[in-house]
Amino acid sequence: MSDWIEPGVKAPAFTAITDSGKKIKLSDFKGKLIVLYFYPKDDTPGCTKEACAFRDANDALQKRGAVVLGVSPDDEKSHAKFRDKFSLNFPLLADPDHAIADAYGAWREKNMYGKKSMGVQRSTYLIDKDGKVAKVWKRVSVDGHDAAVLEAIDALPSE
Repeated sequence: MSDWIEPGVKAPAFTAITDSGKKIKLSDFKGKLIVLYFYPKDDTPGCTKEACAFRDANDALQKRGAVVLGVSPDDEKSHAKFRDKFSLNFPLLADPDHAIADAYGAWREKNMYGKKSMGVQRSTYLIDKDGKVAKVWKRVSVDGHDAAVLEAIDALPSE
């Protein structure tokens, strides 16, 4: 379990398989703002609500030069079903060994009704055009999170 990556730090590089079976790297998005969000599981209530909120905000995010990438431990087949069921318009990245989540500090010990287990802590990283973390939301509450991300993008210094 790694510590959270904090603002000002270079975002850890990664390579992952998307919901369409394509291999992508973080460096493929150099020069763009990246909204990298970690969620526990495809097609569960909170994760679906969060994904749909990012889907609905995607036009506004793209107008600001931002790309959304969702990451969970589910495989690309599960991601493809989730994408198709809810018409998601951004890539979902398979992280079955939770290496990406671990690198960012999103793989954490969770305590549910006194039972401890390891899992993804719902969190979001805003990565600037230089590949540095600009903002971190460590324990995301889904309601209004998409608006908070847009606000944070608007608050970034313009070039």
